[in-house]
Formats: sequence, C-alpha cells, structure tokens
Amino acid sequence: MLEDLLNSAIHKAVHKLYHIDDFKPTLEKTPSHFEGDFTLVVFPLLRFSKKNPEITAKEIGNELLNNSTLIEQFDTVKGFLNLTIKNHKLYEAAWQHSIENIKQLAPKHSTYLIEYSSPNTNKPLHLGHIRNNLLGYSVSKILTEIGYDVKTIQIINDRGIHICKSMLAWQLFGDDETPKSSGIKGDHFVGKFYVEYEKQYQIEIKSLIKSGLSKDEAETQSTLNQAVQKMLRNWEKGDPDTISLWKKMNQWVYDGFEQTYQRLGVHFNKNYYESNTYILGKKVIAEGLKKGIFYKKSDGSVWIDLTKEGLDEKILLRSDGTSVYITQDIGTAIERYQDFAFNSMIYTVADEQDYHFKVLFLILKRLGYPWAERCHHLSYGMVTLPSGKMKSREGTVVDADDLMDKMEQSAADIAVARGRQEPNDTLNKIIGHGALKFQLLKVDPKKTVMFDPKESIDFHGKTGPFIQYTYARIQSLIKKYNHECNYPKKPQPMLDIERKVIKKCLDYHNQLFSSAHNRNPSILANYLYDLAKNYNNYYHETPILQEKSEEIRAFRMALSQRVANIIDKTASMLGITMPETM
Repeated sequence: MLEDLLNSAIHKAVHKLYHIDDFKPTLEKTPSHFEGDFTLVVFPLLRFSKKNPEITAKEIGNELLNNSTLIEQFDTVKGFLNLTIKNHKLYEAAWQHSIENIKQLAPKHSTYLIEYSSPNTNKPLHLGHIRNNLLGYSVSKILTEIGYDVKTIQIINDRGIHICKSMLAWQLFGDDETPKSSGIKGDHFVGKFYVEYEKQYQIEIKSLIKSGLSKDEAETQSTLNQAVQKMLRNWEKGDPDTISLWKKMNQWVYDGFEQTYQRLGVHFNKNYYESNTYILGKKVIAEGLKKGIFYKKSDGSVWIDLTKEGLDEKILLRSDGTSVYITQDIGTAIERYQDFAFNSMIYTVADEQDYHFKVLFLILKRLGYPWAERCHHLSYGMVTLPSGKMKSREGTVVDADDLMDKMEQSAADIAVARGRQEPNDTLNKIIGHGALKFQLLKVDPKKTVMFDPKESIDFHGKTGPFIQYTYARIQSLIKKYNHECNYPKKPQPMLDIERKVIKKCLDYHNQLFSSAHNRNPSILANYLYDLAKNYNNYYHETPILQEKSEEIRAFRMALSQRVANIIDKTASMLGITMPETM
C-alpha cells in the first residue's frame, strides 16, 4: 500500500535526523483546502528534534524530498507536514492496488458470532427490524472480508406474555381462520390478532374504569389479562392444548419470516429459540442462587444486586417462578459458547436495550464466564418516519414486506418516467432495495434514522440509486470500449481530478478496516457514495472514450474499471446489488 511505503520513508528520515528507531508516524489525509495528499503530525517528535514545530516539519520534508522517490513537494503549516506524492508513484499504486488480496487482520481460527433480527412471533417484521437486519448482516460481511470466521445467529422470541396475547385473541376471535384460508402471509396473520387483543383489552379497561375502578384495579380484574396470564402459566407447565396451539401459530410466523428474510437477502447459520434457552437460564439461576450470586426475596422472586457496579437490583425470576427476558438471554449466551467457542459475540439490538445488556454482561461475568468480556452490544438508534414513531401494539408500524413492495413500485414508476418501455421486475427490485438499504446504512448506527422513501430513491441525491447509476454508467463505457481495461505500464499524464479519484480508490482498505474496527457500516456506505460522486465529476469533466491518445484512453478506462470493482465489492458488503444497466 502507498501509505506503507510512505510510513517506511518517514521512518528512515526520522531515524537519520533524530536517531529514533521506534517512531510510528501518524499520517492523516491532507484537508482539501491545503496542498498535499498526506499530512504528518510532527508534534510527537519535538522532544527529539529540540526545535519548534515549523523547523522540525521542514527538516523532515527536505529529507524526504532529497532522499525519497515518493515525494514531489511538501508544505508546512505549524506542526503539520503536508506531503504531495509524485504522479508516477500514485500511478504505480493504482496499478498495483488490489481489493481482493487485502491484509487479513483477523487472528487465525477466530470466530465472531453476530446476532441480529431476533423477532417476536406475535407480529411481522417492520421497518425497525429491517435496520436491525441490515446492520447485522453488513457487519458480518465486513468482518468476513478481513478474515474472521463469522457465524450469523438469531434468537427467536417465541414464548412469553406477548405471544400468548396473539394466541388468546385467535382462540376468542379467530373463528378457525388460517393463513391459507384467509390468503394472508403467516406472520401478518398472527400479528393481526396481537393488534386485536390490544384493541379488545383497551375496550375492556375503559369499561371497567367507567364502572368506578381505578386503572390499576381495572388491569387486575380484566378478564383478558387474567386469561392471558393463565395461558402463560399453562404453557410453562407444558399443557398439551396450549403447546399445540403455540406450535401451530409459531409455524405460521416462521414461514412468513423466512419469506421476508429471503427477500431482504439475509440468512442465519443457526436459530436459537427462547422456548429452549430459558430452561438453561433458569437452571443457571438456580445454581447461582445456591452459590450466593443471586438472592431470593420474601415473595419468592430471584434477584441480583448490581449497585456496586453503579446499576441497580435486577429481577431474574418472578415470584411465581416464571422467567423474564434476561433469564433466556443468560441461557442463550451460555449455549452459544458451548456451540461455537466464539472469540467475540455481537448483539445487534436497539439502544432501548442498552441497560439490559450492561446487566446481562455483568451477570455472565459474576457467574465466572471469562468470555463475558468478549460480548458486545451493537447499539443502534430507532427508525422514525415523517409522521413520527411506530407503535406495533396500535398497528401503526411500517411493515417490512409492504415497504419493500412500495420501494419496488417507486423504482418502477421512476423507470417509466425516465422512458423505460419494458417492465423489469428484477431491476425494480435491485433499485428499490438498494435505495432502502443505503438510506438506512449510511447513517451512523448510534443515530436515529428519519426514513423518507421518496428521498431514498432520488437518482441525484446521496442515495443507493445514484451509486447504482454510476456503476451502470461505467459498465456501459466498458461495453462500448470492447477491450481489456488494463493500465498501460508506462505512467500517463495525470489530471488533478484523476489524482482525486485514484486517492479515493486507494483509501478503500483504510475505510474497510475502520468500518470493521468500529463495527460501523456507515463508514463504508459514505465512502461508497464519495467514490461514486468523485467518479461522476470525473466522467462529466474528462473525455474518456473520446480521448484521442490510445494510452491515455486505456488508462482512463482502467481507472473506470477499478472504480466499478470497488463500488461492486463495497456495495455487496452492504447487501446492495449493482445493476449492469439502468
């Protein structure tokens, strides 16, 4: 890599000037309003040079200029040395640069587990789940690219009071209807009854309050609430009728989920089910209780005291012996380590659960599991709409399947407006899904996303379709060129705008490693957009196929091909497909 060569040259210069062997240069990209390609921060060297920052920078600059074949010129700005790379060295770097044989950062035999999706079987996937899936999937692809053995997993929350609400509503109001008889996708079908339960429950609560009861009294005396609590207890006791209904309705949901996952382009190496892992969680809690790690209150509930760690007391088992979310999370984590002996595990879960994961990791640590230190929470912000937050209980969420339908239709409508004669469902899917994915992934995971479907599919904005169009434009050039796109071995004259595109191409590895290190796909997404934007400027300002010089034309086509390769490679890690034509 060019930066490795520059680091080596700087190291030699510093050793010669100040007799330092262990200096590690700190290189930055030179800001656009200054001359230069790379900037060396010289402040750490002042204690060796015994001179002020300006003189130190000039000494190093002159040494590099006189004794390195890399540097064309330099400029000093206080304690910063701005270095300009010679054109032919930049050309050589572009010629030798490979996006395939990257430096593997991962240790050998290192396994990453990445959990994402983790839905409840009482409702279909929605827009929030799409962001979750895209983040988890993209991080898995990025880590795989730098050499990790990555396994993608999910925990399916298939038990609990929320599941029983759908089950009870179907018993009371379903009239033996099924997904097949109704023509409704399985997860949508079950989700309909979850909403129906909430609707009927609120009607009952209002009626009870109107009769003179307080809100708390109404909730306690609600026949629906009492019935759903009884169903949960029956489930945990293994009541055959309850288990049979539970299995039937969950299968409807699993079938629906799988269709959505295939459409979204994500997959899992293994599924875990809360209905299995909570049993191990309860067993571990019982053992921890005996060891004094946990304690029992007078009502029989089991707790852990985390006040010494700056948190509070956390319930692990209710007084009636039923489990809570963290019960199954304890069991799931232990089972996963037994299955994979992972080096690291990432939980892709919204920031509403930040506290939950602090508690979980502390509990695992208290239980004596050394791998607890290697569990991480990829916390991300919620997705909102111009109309506000989504609420699944009220049925106001943006359904994942409906949203993908709308994005595909938007792509189709735009194609017609742009003059496409023949319908192309495959291309509409590629463009619509590319718009959706890029819009959600370009934002830092920690930030809330305001998703605007219309904005996401604008061909001229910071969008997936803009990047896809850039790629398709290059493919059109390559088809017309009808030659191999190889760099001429002899360096060619280079325009400033070509230097800019080449430097952006050479930055691919840095952006990939940064995205992997920070588990942040938005770094790659924004790099992808910047690369496409730079190339489009280059395309509009520079003759490529119209260039008269055969060697310069070959160079520009080779550069175009390199840009297309990087776009395709980077986009694939974001789950975005590049079309050959648009």
